[in-house]
Amino acid sequence: MSQLESELSQLKEAILAMMALATEQLIKAQEAIENLDQELAQEIIHRESRMNAMELSIDRDCENMFALFNPVATDLRFVLAMLKINSELERIGDHAVGLAKYVLDNQVKFNGELTTKIELTEMFNMAIEMTNDVRIGFDNDSTKMVRKVFKKDLTLNNILKQSSDVIAEYVGNNPSAARQSLFLFSALRKLERVGDLTKNIAEQTIFYLEAEVVRHKEGKK
Repeated sequence: MSQLESELSQLKEAILAMMALATEQLIKAQEAIENLDQELAQEIIHRESRMNAMELSIDRDCENMFALFNPVATDLRFVLAMLKINSELERIGDHAVGLAKYVLDNQVKFNGELTTKIELTEMFNMAIEMTNDVRIGFDNDSTKMVRKVFKKDLTLNNILKQSSDVIAEYVGNNPSAARQSLFLFSALRKLERVGDLTKNIAEQTIFYLEAEVVRHKEGKK
């Protein structure tokens, strides 16, 4: 194995570790919101520094590869894709922290009837499933696996779209719950955004494996 191959392998392992951490942060965020677990929310916020450090380290590794090895063809696509995937993963981590902060800002557990109606659990499960799909697909160089997230992203979009009417009606009947209802709608928006970021990771994986740019393609939708 050449030095470049070794460096590329280490870079892939670093990205896989960051993918696993991003997924873990989302899983913990779901648990924290469902149980109003403020200690777990604090843990999520504390672990953000780890994700930030990983992002900076991966960025430096990519920059060093450009400077030292001048990668071409597939290797070049890989390094370019890793830079973008790295950024998207850090942003997923930011959304997990944002979800944790909603827990710290609430003293009363989120209303179970409302969370059921807006399909909050389904939204969390789908977002987490998508991050797992791209991690497994990325690890196994399987574009078939990463392409699964495109259809699932549409599900997240539909849940968010339908939830606005549900929340508006609930607030109309329960004015005192307006603040908490807005927190929940914002949580759904963050999860929908996680879906978008995961979709971007899938696009970058396809780019480096197949030399195909799938962004803005009508057929992808």
